[in-house]
Amino acid sequence: MRYLSIALIVLFTAAVVVFMGQNLESVTVNFLSLALTLPLALLVILVYVLGMFTGSMLWALLRRMMQHASPKA
Repeated sequence: MRYLSIALIVLFTAAVVVFMGQNLESVTVNFLSLALTLPLALLVILVYVLGMFTGSMLWALLRRMMQHASPKA
């Protein structure tokens, strides 16, 4: 099982490196009056990390709401 985990990590890392190598062109993102120019691969990784952060915060909020909503014995 440990070797399977290591193999999956190596494959995922290789896929990320290939993705970053193939997406080096810069893109511009506009939000309200802000403009940000950065490589596409970096943008995708930042959006992924932001999604992980907001998803975990939402999960924690929902779990806390469910714990407080349960009747106390």
